[in-house]
Amino acid sequence: MADPRFYVAALPLTLKELAELSRAEARGDADAVFTDVAPLAQAGPDHVSFLDNMRYADAFSASKAGACIVRPDMEKKAPEDMALLLTDDPYGGYARVARAFYPPPPPSAAVSSLAVIDETASLGRDCRVDAGAVIGPGAEIGHRCHIGAHAVIGEGVVLGDDCLIGPSASLACALVGKRVIIHAGACIGQDGFGFAPGAQGHLKVPQLGRVIIEDDVEIGANTTIDRGTGPDTVIGEGAKIDNLVQIAHNVRVGRGCMMAAQVGISGSTTVGDFSMIGGQAGFAGHLRIGDGTRIAAQSGLMRDVEAGSTVGGSPAVPMRQWLRGVARLERMAKKKGG
Repeated sequence: MADPRFYVAALPLTLKELAELSRAEARGDADAVFTDVAPLAQAGPDHVSFLDNMRYADAFSASKAGACIVRPDMEKKAPEDMALLLTDDPYGGYARVARAFYPPPPPSAAVSSLAVIDETASLGRDCRVDAGAVIGPGAEIGHRCHIGAHAVIGEGVVLGDDCLIGPSASLACALVGKRVIIHAGACIGQDGFGFAPGAQGHLKVPQLGRVIIEDDVEIGANTTIDRGTGPDTVIGEGAKIDNLVQIAHNVRVGRGCMMAAQVGISGSTTVGDFSMIGGQAGFAGHLRIGDGTRIAAQSGLMRDVEAGSTVGGSPAVPMRQWLRGVARLERMAKKKGG
């Protein structure tokens, strides 16, 4: 039940329509109407909920939701009067249903009189530029983009169509694809941490590369992505990056990667396609992380990781090895305590 001060639900949907949206098999009255989505514990007869994590199985059995998106093996544990949408992917089904009730609003085309747009910058059709935003010389903004309040689009920066740049975000030396979301306070394209150390002081190395952000990337609030030293820093198509992530110069993040908050990736490391990285994981520089790797939260990566591996710990090792080590330490601690 979203707060109506901030979110307004679209038109009601029938169970049949919900089944088509969620790619699920319906159990119940196909013409029953539902008006919103809601968590299991708060949902009422007009609401749609979902169960993906079995920790909430008891809440599911006690829920008053009118309909729920669940796996087929949970059908017998549902309340008698609850309609069901059976699918092997409840979370994906819920995402599609929630987007139907709350579709992303298109930007309202308006340029604030308090925005500063250089006369050599180009602005596509139907863009929105909020108060205090700055668009620098030679910048190119695609169609239907939204530039938030006090955001800075630096000289020569290129944005593809349908991009959203949040309030106070800053972009420099960056080429950005289509449908990219950059949340509030993110800093893209600032100098990388490059210095030639010496006894007389540390000599700053010019950072002459760019940041390339491909289509459909999302970058969280207050995340920082440094531009390359000479090679570019690249964020691959469809990557999803959480808040407060640091990506250093020359890093290449593959397609479809996901990384949680406070991940730090040192310079010139390559992360393979569709890798998943838990919060606070840290990477040494110049590593090669293979495609499809899974990296546990707070892992410390100090060596290359083969494609398809699951690793954890610091220094990171294969997950089973790390778990065995943790179990051994716990047993030793118990023996010592006894």
